[in-house]
Amino acid sequence: MLQLLRAGARACLRPHGGRGLNALAEEAGQRLEKPESLARAGPRAPVLRKSDLPVPVHRRPVQAWIESLRGYEQERVGLAELHPDVFSTAPRLDILHQVAIWQKNFRRISYAKTKTRAEVRGGGRKPWPQKGSGRARHGSIRSPIWRGGGIAHGPRGPTSYYYMLPMKLRVQGLKVALTIKLAQDDLHIVDSLELPTEDPQYLTELARYRRWGDSVLLVDLAHEDMTQNIVAATSRLKTFNLIPAVGLNVHSMLKHQTLILTLQTIAFLEKKLLWHDSRYTPLYPFHLPYCDFP
Repeated sequence: MLQLLRAGARACLRPHGGRGLNALAEEAGQRLEKPESLARAGPRAPVLRKSDLPVPVHRRPVQAWIESLRGYEQERVGLAELHPDVFSTAPRLDILHQVAIWQKNFRRISYAKTKTRAEVRGGGRKPWPQKGSGRARHGSIRSPIWRGGGIAHGPRGPTSYYYMLPMKLRVQGLKVALTIKLAQDDLHIVDSLELPTEDPQYLTELARYRRWGDSVLLVDLAHEDMTQNIVAATSRLKTFNLIPAVGLNVHSMLKHQTLILTLQTIAFLEKKLLWHDSRYTPLYPFHLPYCDFP
């Protein structure tokens, strides 16, 4: 009885601003409702990468799934936003053809060489007199019209086929190649090139499971960032090639069926390729100091 009186006195002396049982009950109900609302919303795919570079107002970033090489089922571990000026340009096949032919020929050297009439051995004397024999006049048996003679207008190697395309054209060729690869679903983005094992059979089975095709080009930011497992696995496979981001070119992208890029490589390519759209100093002729590189 004494305890009941003490509890009633405490309730009467409690200030009006305190929370009563009704407030505590409402708060408990809200706490119970929050997990239910989250459960109804369901899990969302996290955006692991956003484009840090400014995007034009009239365009939107291109979205692509981020995959992982750590397991067969980890095909969609996140979402990445790609810059539209790099991965969604106009498919200029004429520029792509020019860059591919230039890359094929600018290092070409032809060593084909033929001998002229002066270089062929023999033929120093006149075969017969100029007049009196009734035959056509000749001065040497090594003339180009004789069998075994010199070649009149043959190749005089070594011949260089070097020429240089404008920088803007080469940059646009890289953008067109990346755009076409992404449009054809042959460009895949991974969080990293980490493999659970260095066995090359795992990489071939992973490519077969995800339908990457017969040839795969894997690109990482630098040689130092490449893990030991991916280096060991690709070194024993002929159709899987591993290159750094600075070595990515149009010929390699067209030669391989599938292109694999890491998130760091995506950021590197966007920064380098978009810099050429707004650079204010020409690269050629090259003047030192040249300090506006990104």
